[in-house]
Amino acid sequence: MSAARLFLAADLAAGLEAPFDEAQAHYLRHVLRRPDGAPLLLFNGRDGEWRATLGHRGKKAAVALVGERTRAQESEPDLWLCFAPVKRARIDYIAEKATELGVSVLQPVLTQHTAVERVNVARLTANAVEAAEQTERLSVPEVREPIELGRLLEAWPAERRLLMCDETGGGPPIGDVLAGLDEAARAAPWAIVIGPEGGFAEAELAALRRRESVVSVGLGPRILRADTAALAALACWQALVGDWRRPTPRLAADYRASKVTF
Repeated sequence: MSAARLFLAADLAAGLEAPFDEAQAHYLRHVLRRPDGAPLLLFNGRDGEWRATLGHRGKKAAVALVGERTRAQESEPDLWLCFAPVKRARIDYIAEKATELGVSVLQPVLTQHTAVERVNVARLTANAVEAAEQTERLSVPEVREPIELGRLLEAWPAERRLLMCDETGGGPPIGDVLAGLDEAARAAPWAIVIGPEGGFAEAELAALRRRESVVSVGLGPRILRADTAALAALACWQALVGDWRRPTPRLAADYRASKVTF
C-alpha cells in the first residue's frame, strides 16, 4: 500500500502519537479508505519528514504513530509573492502553483484597480497545504490576510528586496536583472509584486519606484494575465537566484508511491 503524504501541525518525533483533526481523519478513513496500520509520510514545516502508521482513536478520530525520520528539515528561499486578488479559480491556481514554486509567503494586496476584494484565506491555505503535500515540500507557505498596497509599503522591511513586474515597459528584462545581481543581493530576502488585471495606477507605480529596495522588471514582449505573470516571475527568480540551481533529488521509491490523487 502506498504511503499517503500529509501535513500535520503537531510536533513530530519518533514514538509520538500525533493527532489528526476531524477533516483529516475523515479523509484518511472514508476517502482514501486507509485501515489501521496504513503507512503515512508526515511533515509539519519544522521537524522534517517522518514515516508513520495510521492508528485508531474513536469513530471520528485518528492518530499517527510516528516512526523514523526520512528527511531533515531544510532551509528554503525566503521569497514572498505579493499579488492582487483575481477571480476564484485563478486565485486558487496562484496559491497552488506558487506553493509548488517554493514561495514562503502568499500576500494578497489590494490596489486601486483590484476587482476582487474578498479573499478566502482559509481556502487558499487549504490549496497551499494540498500542493505542499503533493510536491514533497517540507513546509507550507504562510497565507496572510489582504492588505492595501500603501499599508504594505509603509511597513515594508528595509532588508527585503522587491521585484516589481512592470507591465508599462518601464523595467529591463527580468532575466538580465536577475542574472546581474551581486552576491549580497542574491543572499537577501526577496518578494515579487504583481499588479491587478487592470495594472497598477500611476500613483501606485510612483510609490513603488520611490522605494530603494524596489527593482522594476519587464516580463517580455507580451502582456501576461496576472496569474501567468506571477508564476512566470517566480520561475525566473527560482531559476536564476533561488533553489532551482540545485539538482533535482533522486527520490526513493516510497516517495514516488506516496502520490495521492485528490
